[in-house]
Amino acid sequence: MRAARLIKMVLLLQSRPSMTAAELAQELEVSERTITRDALALSEAGVPVYADRGRAGGYRLMGGYRTRLTGLARSEAEALFLSGLPGALREMGLEDAASAARLKVSAALLPSLRDASRSAAQRFHLDAPGWYQEPETPELLPAVAEAVWDDRMVCARYGETERELEPYGLVLKAGVWYLCARADGSSFRVYRIDRFTGVALTANRFERDESFDLPAFWEERAAQFARSILRAEVVIRLAPDGARRLPHATDRAAAHDALEAAGPPDEQGRVIVTLPVESEEVAFSQLLSLGPELEVLEPAGLRERFAQAAARMHALYAAAGEDAQR
Repeated sequence: MRAARLIKMVLLLQSRPSMTAAELAQELEVSERTITRDALALSEAGVPVYADRGRAGGYRLMGGYRTRLTGLARSEAEALFLSGLPGALREMGLEDAASAARLKVSAALLPSLRDASRSAAQRFHLDAPGWYQEPETPELLPAVAEAVWDDRMVCARYGETERELEPYGLVLKAGVWYLCARADGSSFRVYRIDRFTGVALTANRFERDESFDLPAFWEERAAQFARSILRAEVVIRLAPDGARRLPHATDRAAAHDALEAAGPPDEQGRVIVTLPVESEEVAFSQLLSLGPELEVLEPAGLRERFAQAAARMHALYAAAGEDAQR
């Protein structure tokens, strides 16, 4: 533990002109007294750590000293490519590896480039979960992530089923973690990690299929899923503003396809569209947001629901208008 801390201290001092004891203590999560002892230990080991006295003092390396301890470990190199995802790294248990990787890269850079990581962090941040959602980290995610990085077979319980999986890749979609895996040499499947009831790493490793492309696989499966849930159809008449807003109210791809297949607009610019939807219930909640820019033509039950909603809204605002005039 102490050896790792001493190495990190050298890398910190190598990446910056100087650091105070308080700054080093904060970075290394130790006391300033421990920093003083560590600096003495490094000096005795031949590392030229020099302490500047006074209010503006601190620790620095003398004579352009450069350590050769900047080679990246495999886990650090892999984590580095995800360093724009601090939350995801933390949830997978890779935050320390990513921190060490960034520090080693910073130490190896020219002085003029050492602010690159801070500069990038101030210009890009990925917030994966959707609005109005409180993401929950699956308790078993770190174990699954370890198996993915190590090509290690896992014995997973998914509901009442237990099976041995080859965990190929992790996907974070709108705050939800998914595992892309293969069981018994069969085709690849997608599992929601928060629905695992147990995960045990086995001693066996699997031979990874190098032709497997995680981004391409996920894109294809996501498109298949989006199409599979659109099991019903509604026929609607859209005003120009309703046609513009339709892709924002319902499935974007389905809306674009439906609009492209629509006939020419009438004299008022309205178009009749046949739109695939998940169900009448979902269609009601989604399409109601378009208000008077949309008229439901079919099915009759959905049209009646819209008529009733319009009548209730009219009565509500009519009553409010009468109250305001009193």
